[in-house]
Amino acid sequence: MTLIKIDEKEYDLDKLSEEAKNQLTSIQYVDAELQRLSAQVAVLQTARIAYSRALNEALE
Repeated sequence: MTLIKIDEKEYDLDKLSEEAKNQLTSIQYVDAELQRLSAQVAVLQTARIAYSRALNEALE
């Protein structure tokens, strides 16, 4: 029996309907994508800072 917590209420994963399982899978996918994109944003922000510093040096 695998329990999951949704809005402070526990549910038995095995007893969820197929529709509920599909929605849960979609939420898990979206959460993973948001994490991946957040990491990508952090990398791009770091690169932008480095390029800005390099530009400032090139302008001096």
